[in-house]
Amino acid sequence: MELGQAREEFLGYLAVERGSSQNTVESYGRDLARYVDFLAARGVAEPADVTRHDIEAHLAELAAQGLSAASVQRAVSAIKGFHKFMVVERICESHPASQLVMPKRPERLPDVLGHDEVFRLLDEPFAPELEPEARTLKSGAADRRAQSAFHRDKAILEVLYGCGLRVSELVGLDLRDVLFDDEVLRVMGKGRKERVVPLLGTAREALATYVDAWRPVLARGGRDGGAVFLNRRGGRLSRQAVFGIVETYGAVVGIKGLHPHTLRHTYATHLLEGGMDLRVVQELLGHASISTTQLYTHVDRTHVRMVYLEAHPRARRRA
Repeated sequence: MELGQAREEFLGYLAVERGSSQNTVESYGRDLARYVDFLAARGVAEPADVTRHDIEAHLAELAAQGLSAASVQRAVSAIKGFHKFMVVERICESHPASQLVMPKRPERLPDVLGHDEVFRLLDEPFAPELEPEARTLKSGAADRRAQSAFHRDKAILEVLYGCGLRVSELVGLDLRDVLFDDEVLRVMGKGRKERVVPLLGTAREALATYVDAWRPVLARGGRDGGAVFLNRRGGRLSRQAVFGIVETYGAVVGIKGLHPHTLRHTYATHLLEGGMDLRVVQELLGHASISTTQLYTHVDRTHVRMVYLEAHPRARRRA
């Protein structure tokens, strides 16, 4: 079996047996297509002919092309997983990637909004007087889709911040996952791992208003398949659409380039600032490792220092 065919089988394994997300399968697919093309240019087409030197040469070329450490790290993960799969499936016996070391990703603190910024984002663009008026169509019927989108966008922002969801988790929500009586969401996270997160306060209120009164307007004539968040044609809202919605409303209140993941970072940071245990935050975020969640403790320490300086009578004194 040649490398190209083995790549296709590996991607099928990821999607079907491992239950990897579509984004993961597509990213690994691109990384491995580039890898297989590189090997082909070196005259290597069979899995058994790949050497550690070939792999290191490929990674060196990726770095020379200016790929970030994070992108190279993902490529290493894809290559290691690919070769391990071929050994397990007895496509070949050698595993030249087994001793590859992951390039160290530079630690970068996540962007976080302050409390005032969050309140402005969630309140100012959605003041009652800003709600679009229903337009009248030629038929004489009221066009309420603009109003529906207004309330949908409010619910999206509230849920991203109020529940700490990833974009893929948000757009993947179905109506059966929203348990208003229990005040929780069932969320399907990375690796098809399900978790339950609280749905409380303004997030619950905004989502209930949208689902009960406005989602049915968007659903008319569409094939939503039970999706919670719909586009104006009645289909499931895309990830790209959510990126655009968040960036647009961020710009309205003066936050340029706002990303949905910033709201997830902010959710985690504000919970830690409020005294929540790190392990609980890990569970709410769906992190497999506590080390991922610990990144937020760096942000939280800044908050602790500020509070300490304000509270301790001798904190600002100099010798």
